[in-house]
Amino acid sequence: MKHHILLVEDETDLGNVVKQYLELMDFSVEWLQSGQAALEAITAKPQAWHIVLIDINLPEMDGFELAQALVKIQPGLPFLFLTARGEKKDRLYGLKIGADDYIVKPFDVDELVLRIKNILKRNQIVNSVAMSNAIELGGMRFHKDSLKLVAPNGKETILTPLESDLLLHFYHNSNKVIRREDILHQVWGANDYFVGRSLDVFVSRFRKYFQGNENISIRNIYGIGFMFSLT
Repeated sequence: MKHHILLVEDETDLGNVVKQYLELMDFSVEWLQSGQAALEAITAKPQAWHIVLIDINLPEMDGFELAQALVKIQPGLPFLFLTARGEKKDRLYGLKIGADDYIVKPFDVDELVLRIKNILKRNQIVNSVAMSNAIELGGMRFHKDSLKLVAPNGKETILTPLESDLLLHFYHNSNKVIRREDILHQVWGANDYFVGRSLDVFVSRFRKYFQGNENISIRNIYGIGFMFSLT
């Protein structure tokens, strides 16, 4: 699989050299020269890249500001700083934001490639562990251990244990009619008026969580129950 890199560097000569060398190493590279342009690209396509290389001294928005925005938009996307600022306080600040590495200019391009590969390898291992305990829901991902529902843009919603049980019941019975009585007995362990009202409240919450996602829908089947549809 070819890895996609977003390079944010305003120095034309260095940007050209790094882009060309990374492409020779079989990476796909998009190169932008300002923090604002990078922020707009990440906002528009938060899952388009496997790693981001960020210069700190950028026009319009510096690299630290860009990194802070990136962490909010796409948590878990690895990034490293390329910078002429080698002071200890800058290194510590960059790592505190969440950088996976901090490389001071001038640097050896082969070393940069090695560090990128190491970060991608670590990230792949972490993702593999996380994915083994996650289910895909129409472009969203639900992590069963942490009860975390993650939207395609990276927005996270923490479900309650009961919401989690109901969501898993819907998932395991997706694309078919689910009887209301079965849901109440299997998820709540009871079937009375108040429990039935709770189910309706939970379904309303789910519709809000999935709002705008054309791949997921919950339909009321009059007199029977619901259909949780996934595409």
